[in-house]
Amino acid sequence: MQKPFMRIPYTGPLPPPIIIPRNANTPLGAIHALEAFLSAPPSPRLQSPSLDGKSKTVLLTGAGISVASGLADYRGTTGTYTLNKTYRPIYYNEFIDSHEARKRYWARSFLGWTNLHRARPNNGHWAVKALGEMGVLRSVITQNVDSFHTTAHPDLPTLELHGYLRSLVCINCHNHLPRIDFQESLSTLNPAWAAFLAEMLEVGALDTEHPDERRKKGLKTNPDGDVDLPDAPYSTFRYPACPTCLADPPMLKDGSKSKVEVDNDGAWSAISTAGILKPAVVMFGESIAAEVKTAAEEAIDQASRILVIGSSLATYSAWRLVKRAKERSMPIGILNLGGVRGEESFFADLQGENNGERGVRCNQKADTLLPQLVDRMRGIRPVPRVSGVQREATASFGRME
Repeated sequence: MQKPFMRIPYTGPLPPPIIIPRNANTPLGAIHALEAFLSAPPSPRLQSPSLDGKSKTVLLTGAGISVASGLADYRGTTGTYTLNKTYRPIYYNEFIDSHEARKRYWARSFLGWTNLHRARPNNGHWAVKALGEMGVLRSVITQNVDSFHTTAHPDLPTLELHGYLRSLVCINCHNHLPRIDFQESLSTLNPAWAAFLAEMLEVGALDTEHPDERRKKGLKTNPDGDVDLPDAPYSTFRYPACPTCLADPPMLKDGSKSKVEVDNDGAWSAISTAGILKPAVVMFGESIAAEVKTAAEEAIDQASRILVIGSSLATYSAWRLVKRAKERSMPIGILNLGGVRGEESFFADLQGENNGERGVRCNQKADTLLPQLVDRMRGIRPVPRVSGVQREATASFGRME
């Protein structure tokens, strides 16, 4: 039986970053190494190539690429797992089985949604768009649920491996509901919470997702729009039922008719047996849909090389894709601040001369390095070759609309 493609958090220690090639330890060196990596023809070692002699790169991104947009990450220097050792995300089975767990989840999501909704793609995302327009990238696989990739480059094929927060999905009828509409319903059902949120927004308490800044304001911030308010009365929070199930209760697996009840204000009642809405994301402990798993594997198999940006590959679903690329003898590139799970095995067989075309590992910020890489590959304000004293790259990059 095939192992489920599941989103599982990895909390073990990560290795220190390996820099490949050695001169990629500076921004200049990293730019040149990445240019060599992205410009190189397909590797002759590539198994079953069907690439017509053209190099096609698949991009795999994680939370690190969205940090510059003001969002929290998991394992960066200010990440949730780094600073909050007791943090534990809600798991799929808890959300499905517990009315109280859903109250807690939606209350925290209600507070965190505004900042996530206001955030926008950063220069890293726009650089990805430019690389796609230049024909450098074939496709993008993202672990992120913020929809920044699909916003920045709608014409570049993008697979959202872990879903997205812009919608909700009913676990019973599987219909979708826009998150912005759901937020309005939460405000109506929870006037005291809505007033508290308005006050927090007015004083700027939610203007940052930096853990230290929010902790000073009595908040704990976590990725994916989750704001923890210690000692908050989560049990008072209410959430609506799926409108489709409410209008026409679906049949249950045992063949019986479900029951969907709401109170006088329209909040889901605990006597209901259906009508439960969940975020359209793959929650921790939840299996990725078979069609998404297949699409991710096909994206790897149809590419000649893979570049990982802003991910420690700490979730099995992402790490497994890079392992698949390795097994196909695809050159691997990694641009990430901090260690990456299993990175030593990904580069273990790199021998002989390599300027980046056979593999690259950089420990740099994506939002500053990628725009300079785009300028370099476009021939705009070329970055000088690394020789002698290292000079800082100063290529400009305007936001692309």
